[in-house]
Amino acid sequence: MKRLLALGLAAICLACALPLTACTPQQKLYSASWFDMFDTVTMVQGYAASQEEWDTQADALYDDLEHYHQLFDIYHHYDGMVNLYDVNARAGQEPVQVSRELFDFLQLCKTSGETLAGGAVNIAAGAVLSLWHDARESENPAPPAADAISEALQHCNLDDLLLDSGTLTVAFSDPAMTLDVGAAAKGYTAVQAGQAARERGLTHALLNMGGNVYTTGPKADGSAWRVGVENPWPGEDAPQYVQTVELTGGDSLIVSGDYQRYFTYEGKRYSHLIDLTTGCPAAYYSSVAVYSSPDEGLGDLFSTALFCLPPEQSRQVADDNGQAVLWLGTDGEVAGQTDNWPGKAV
Repeated sequence: MKRLLALGLAAICLACALPLTACTPQQKLYSASWFDMFDTVTMVQGYAASQEEWDTQADALYDDLEHYHQLFDIYHHYDGMVNLYDVNARAGQEPVQVSRELFDFLQLCKTSGETLAGGAVNIAAGAVLSLWHDARESENPAPPAADAISEALQHCNLDDLLLDSGTLTVAFSDPAMTLDVGAAAKGYTAVQAGQAARERGLTHALLNMGGNVYTTGPKADGSAWRVGVENPWPGEDAPQYVQTVELTGGDSLIVSGDYQRYFTYEGKRYSHLIDLTTGCPAAYYSSVAVYSSPDEGLGDLFSTALFCLPPEQSRQVADDNGQAVLWLGTDGEVAGQTDNWPGKAV
């Protein structure tokens, strides 16, 4: 089985499936994990009639995930495609023609960022996000200089992203602008790859991409998958999960939190989730969980936006868009939840 490591799923991502009930006699439960996409662990568990069938389904799913990983990668070029690395390298000098697939994704992100997410998600904010990425990856992490952040914020105007649907081209009117789709890419990929897997016959599976959980259908016996929202406040007496949510197919649970990608400097934690009004990490919550049914690929974008907005505005954006949300505060308490949030306390 190519590029595949079969493992029992462990609670190592932001949201993880809880123990399963017995499977039907006709199908067995299989699982697999990959470690080479989207800078996270990707895990899938699902039902198949045989090992051979599972291997075929898992290989096809991996191929889809790898395709989106390469398409949205801003750090590497890949032969045979024009990806976001190529767009960032050339769009400030000339329009770059891209695939319909990439164009539609960028259009969705631009429109949604402007109209749905309260301006908190901006795929044109690569200049700022790259500063914090480089800081996290350095040997001795430290916050970027204030003047560097201020300068980078001048090159994050979403209006400078020019998308021409007639020619499928992308251009930047500000040559110093770059794209970063990290706020939406994993959730969108989970939905697109999950839907394709379901069409291929993988109708009872759960896909977890580092806190972006998508189900193609219920478990083989018709029951729901129980997924836990991880407790962001570890301690000897603290439960592993704060709440659980049941997923039955075509729905998602997405968690954005400050406890997976971060560095600590002079006793303060700096996460990867950036408040674009300040150019610094948002510090309103420990995590925000969003339940989407059906998920059209925007759950990741919403969870990021709601994490980065102040409480009153975050709640307003959630209510205006009918999002089902759980907010976990920085003080170790549940900060709030919408009326349609389906989670249950552990």
